[in-house]
Amino acid sequence: MDVTGLSGAASMHAMSGASWGAPPQQKMSNLFDSIDVAGSGSIDKAQFEQAFQSKNPPAVFQKQGVDAIFAALDPNNTGSVSKADFVSGMTGLMASLRAPAASTPSTAGAASLETSLQSLNQIDKAAPSANAPQGSVVDLSA
Repeated sequence: MDVTGLSGAASMHAMSGASWGAPPQQKMSNLFDSIDVAGSGSIDKAQFEQAFQSKNPPAVFQKQGVDAIFAALDPNNTGSVSKADFVSGMTGLMASLRAPAASTPSTAGAASLETSLQSLNQIDKAAPSANAPQGSVVDLSA
């Protein structure tokens, strides 16, 4: 389920039939078509599991697992998912599963900020002498 295109345009096209710049709904529609090889208009859990194993879904989807993703696509537990439900469900899942990662500051960034704040707090707060030329730099080596 190469839905992100992270592995390149050629692989994205080969995996899902989607073009590189296609909108997410089109990519999901093409992905559904590649899973529903019989053209029945719906996919069952076995078909979804096979696609999940063979199409290399993004890490955020792998972390959730095939059962959780399929359950989200099939909330009424019917055992199958229509194309419309797949497209809207996968598009929504992509957005929701990626949102926390994008909005949470990285640990390295937070550590760097903390280090910077500690360094600033160690600076001698004494003002430069009154006769120092404007724009003088305070000597921190002392």
